[in-house]
Parts: sequence; C-alpha cells; structure tokens
Amino acid sequence: MLKKPSKLKSTIRSKAKGKVNIAAGSEAMIELLTLLFLNRLAEEAKAKALEEKSATIRAHHVKAVAKVVLRKARG
Repeated sequence: MLKKPSKLKSTIRSKAKGKVNIAAGSEAMIELLTLLFLNRLAEEAKAKALEEKSATIRAHHVKAVAKVVLRKARG
C-alpha cells in the first residue's frame, strides 16, 4: 500500500465538506483506487511517449494524459 496513508486521509478530510469519518475498509479502498488511477496514468503516459517516439516519459506526457483521464472521469 501507500507509504503515507495518513496524508491521503487528511487530504480527503480537508477537501470534504463537513465532518467526514473514514473507516479502515474505506481507507483501504481509497488507497486502492488511488494506486489504480496512478497505474493507469503511467501506462497511458508511456503509450503517449511511444507515439512521439520518445524513449523517456516526460512531464508533458503525464500532464496531457491526466487532462484526458480526468475529463473522461468527470463527464
């Protein structure tokens, strides 16, 4: 799992409106979803880098993919 789950937990609490209690099972699910999202983001950034015939994944690859992934998630 993540090395700093407490930071993730505090981030969720700060973004939430009102008081939020996060159970242990829910915390594990949040960590899993975060890891899955980051894994998908890395895979798509790698594919984008290969499309541009680049041997390394650069920041602009990740930013471009993140915009697309977040846009799909919201709409």
